[in-house]
Amino acid sequence: MKYALALALLGASPALAAGILPYDDAARVAEGQVIYAETCASCHGADLEGEDNWREADADGYLPAPPHDETGHTWHHPDPLLVQIVTLGTEAIVGGTYQSNMIGFGDVLTEDQILNVLAYIKSTWPQQVIDMHNEMNTRAGVN
Repeated sequence: MKYALALALLGASPALAAGILPYDDAARVAEGQVIYAETCASCHGADLEGEDNWREADADGYLPAPPHDETGHTWHHPDPLLVQIVTLGTEAIVGGTYQSNMIGFGDVLTEDQILNVLAYIKSTWPQQVIDMHNEMNTRAGVN
């Protein structure tokens, strides 16, 4: 199983988690963009726009896929949590009776591929949002 990174980050020290999203590495961002298009865009949108009414549960109790652009809430989460969500799936992270269509990709993508997808997503945010995300990571002890 490819859960090592996500599980390690559950109890990560700041030194371990520092700099985990290489959003300023052009090669990794480019790879992440390709993987995003192949793996994520069908739900989260080709332009990271998410599905309509993403804050409202559907008839089965599932929330539609949220946007990953600056209008969504992805940037409100520190890097280790983003890695955990992508690796293990939303239900595994939230727990309880929470339902989600977001599967864990830990058996589908390598740890580097997951980091590259998240790096691509972060690289598309306006600089002000990147700065706020970096500050939030610092407050969370990530940087």
